[in-house]
Amino acid sequence: MSDPTQPSAPDFASRDPNSPEFWDERFERQFMPWDQAGVPPEFQSFASRHSGAAVLIPGCGSAYEALWLAEHGNPVRAIDFSPAAVAAAREQMGVQHAQLVEQADFFTYKPPFAPAWVYERAFLCALPLARRADYAQRMAELLPGGALLAGFYFMGATPKGPPFGIERAELDALLTPHFDLIEDEAVSDSIAVFAGRERWMTWRRRG
Repeated sequence: MSDPTQPSAPDFASRDPNSPEFWDERFERQFMPWDQAGVPPEFQSFASRHSGAAVLIPGCGSAYEALWLAEHGNPVRAIDFSPAAVAAAREQMGVQHAQLVEQADFFTYKPPFAPAWVYERAFLCALPLARRADYAQRMAELLPGGALLAGFYFMGATPKGPPFGIERAELDALLTPHFDLIEDEAVSDSIAVFAGRERWMTWRRRG
């Protein structure tokens, strides 16, 4: 039986989420069930407590949060390896802020600043499972001691994806070698694809 909370997917040619073409096809065909088309209140609350801090947003998609940060005076870079996602993000960012979005591979990208925090939203759960250890290692490399990895995590295993859910024990094993968990809160207003399984977490880089 199909899940009524999940939109019916078109028949896509690309099946590999590790490929930009996978995401290009979904953006081009407007199949983006992960796209909230706005800025979550949990993000606004957290960002307001870190006014002026430099932020990196990997897997930015349409980059609504990047625009919010730019308009509130935060240095920000939003990156995505999908050209179609970057085009969508630059369009909604407008001429004034479009240059803050870059097409790049998170695992090799070097931001123009040391991030005070990295924003996680539907990025880890978009990655193939084999890249999770790479995710944790790259976050640890990007963030200096005391900096934060903050955002939404999609909890609990899924039979397939994306989104690929993660068990709590696995997430802890990934991040605790480098980070301390300092915030962990349930999210009550998730969009349908994440409903009931998102948590807002903040992890502080050790060192």
